[in-house]
Amino acid sequence: MDPQLSPTAYSDLFKSETWKHTILFSFQSLGVLYGQLSSAPLYVLVTVPQKDFASEETVYGLFSFIFWTMTIISLLKYALLVLRADDDGEGGTFALYSILCRHAKVGLLPNDRSANEVMHYEEGSPYKTKVESRARRAIAKHKSSHYLMLFLALFGACMAIGDGVLTPSLSVLSASSGLGRSLSSITFSHSKTRQDKISKALKEYVPVPSACAILVCLFMLQHYGTHKIGFIFAPIVIIWLSFISGVGIYNIFRWNRHIFYALSPTYMYKFVMNTHVDGWRSLGSIILCVAGSEAMFASLGHFSKKSIKITFICLIYPVLVLCYAGQAAYISKNLDVEGFNHLSESVPRHFRHIFVAFSILASAVGSQATITASFSIINQCLALGCFPRVKVIHTSDKIHGQVYIPDINWLLMVLSLTVTLSFHDIVKIGSATGLAVVSGMLVTTCLMSLVIALYWEKNFLESVCFLIFFGFVEALYVSACMMNFHKGAWYLVVLFVLSFTVMLSWHYGTMKKYEFDLENKVSIEWLTDLSPGLGVSRVPGIGFIYTDIVTGIPAFFSHFVTNLPAFHQVLIFVSFKSLPVPCVHPSRRYLIGRVGHREYKIYRCVVRCGYRDNIRDSDDFEEQIIRSIGEFISLEENDSESLISPEGRMIVVGKPSPDGKALVPLEDSQSYVGSPNFMNDENQRSPTCETSERGFPPVKKKKVRFMLPPDSPKMRVSVREELQELVDARESGTAYFLGQSHLTVRDGSNFIKRFLIMTYTFCDKNSREPPVALNIPHAALVEVGMVYTI
Repeated sequence: MDPQLSPTAYSDLFKSETWKHTILFSFQSLGVLYGQLSSAPLYVLVTVPQKDFASEETVYGLFSFIFWTMTIISLLKYALLVLRADDDGEGGTFALYSILCRHAKVGLLPNDRSANEVMHYEEGSPYKTKVESRARRAIAKHKSSHYLMLFLALFGACMAIGDGVLTPSLSVLSASSGLGRSLSSITFSHSKTRQDKISKALKEYVPVPSACAILVCLFMLQHYGTHKIGFIFAPIVIIWLSFISGVGIYNIFRWNRHIFYALSPTYMYKFVMNTHVDGWRSLGSIILCVAGSEAMFASLGHFSKKSIKITFICLIYPVLVLCYAGQAAYISKNLDVEGFNHLSESVPRHFRHIFVAFSILASAVGSQATITASFSIINQCLALGCFPRVKVIHTSDKIHGQVYIPDINWLLMVLSLTVTLSFHDIVKIGSATGLAVVSGMLVTTCLMSLVIALYWEKNFLESVCFLIFFGFVEALYVSACMMNFHKGAWYLVVLFVLSFTVMLSWHYGTMKKYEFDLENKVSIEWLTDLSPGLGVSRVPGIGFIYTDIVTGIPAFFSHFVTNLPAFHQVLIFVSFKSLPVPCVHPSRRYLIGRVGHREYKIYRCVVRCGYRDNIRDSDDFEEQIIRSIGEFISLEENDSESLISPEGRMIVVGKPSPDGKALVPLEDSQSYVGSPNFMNDENQRSPTCETSERGFPPVKKKKVRFMLPPDSPKMRVSVREELQELVDARESGTAYFLGQSHLTVRDGSNFIKRFLIMTYTFCDKNSREPPVALNIPHAALVEVGMVYTI
């Protein structure tokens, strides 16, 4: 059973969404998407220095900025506009980039160069490119625009990762500081001096250790998946929202009923005109009120758009407005109280200890949105060739955006703990978080404006207006955040440099390897016509050769045959092509073609997958390819082009039906997966061929056997014979050939090139091994080493 949903199936799932499904998704989204927005009141006004609250009018100005920032960015931009630009249910900067890759031809990824060639065979695809327009031709013509869009996509991904590191630390530490204040208020000692010392010690030493403990627990829960975490965290968020909205209403009526006058934009104007440099810096903290809006879009693959919009508009937005209004009302009348800008101070004294307990839980939930968004973004980067190989676990068989990446989870945990222990200051962490939030939003604005013009095909003026309006608002906040560069925002730059270097190096190394393979591939004639003169023998069995190129023979396999002149009676060249689409429908997933004449029994299989597909880890992947080739053999007789084209026309073969048409699968049987036959003779090994065999004993594995269908006599004799040879070869055993590349840089190369290749090599050696990523049994693996000089 294929656990992946097709784009059509995904669309049908949410098009047929009933109100019960909407309520269910809305409930889960509370525990995953909206935790960060809901817990933002814990640290928005706390990170504003108390000296910047000069007067009551200043408080009105700050609240006015909070209200209009939430209205313009969270409500208008994201909930009403950006969520419409999903890539078949997937969101985030890379989803926008993949849309532009398909419809504006700006792809720079290696796989994109063959995407048109591969998609040429596909009919009835839901991802048809738009008709050429003047703007689209202009962008496709200028290579610099391609590099700029890739930079924006990588930059936005790095900001999302940085947010995933900083927000958990900020959110949990702000709640833990409330715990320290609460504990200090209940201490009792006969000596006032001693009591002051105890209170000071609790405020100073309790927040950081408790925050670290909460962070460890939070990241240890991630392996349960979005579905379970949503159900666990959603009740917490509901209780928290009810509590803070109630406190907000109480403070409005108790302290300042005129606080809603501050909704007038005139108070923002007065704040800008009357404030000084320090006051402008405080806007870098105000932008935190919309932290979580970008995660709402990036995590779109986890839930339906309908549930996200309804939950935000009907619940999150009005509750947060009431909460911030109540906090501003309290501050405006209590500027002389110690710690007046802490949310806990505005809570009635009888409920403060309950508030502390809820705030700690809410802060943990608030970190979930950015962690989930980080998983989604990295999964997209990985599939599009911009991130080192890591293990991706799909935690749901129905919603394929729900993923968990163990390596990234533990890395985020370590970095968040490092931030908490190093800074242990909410203001400094808030400065870095604010810059990460608004920078990611600015990238989305730039890419979204291009989507409006090139994909939605709206008037060019509409695209420009979107860019200018939202870009101007976000640019103002960027300027405010950059003024806090020395107060903690510099740490985000360090995170960006590290993550961007890894992504850029991986993309550069992957691109150079692909170009080397294209330049050094061997013609089909070399293998089919010249190899008999080299004394090459055919041995029983099937050989799978994994390669990135879709034409010709890869250099590493010709290197292998030259030094060890033997290969299997059936050869299958397998290529994975990650297309810039979320999913490829199973009926259009496999492209099967023939290499050389029929008697050579050499086939090519191009497996097309989107960045949300997960087919390489499938245990029955080998069986799917063999059955697809069987379907190809039976269909080929009716395709005249396939018989006259030089390398054989590639035919789209969908996932075969369980009963099979050309090959019928039998019951699973126990089989030993071992090394290929010709590798058992030690005397045939060549010292010049760097062939790696793992010293693992044969592994007992479930193996599906095949037979011809009962009505096989109706088949043509040639088709029946070829299918029988395929079945016999499968029974003889299977071997997997994989190129093991070693990149070296030519003498005289500049420092940047050397550094990028060195970083790529380091990541390649320390990332997930290709055989593991492809689910290849070690005992049947043959790795052929090649030196790539670039």
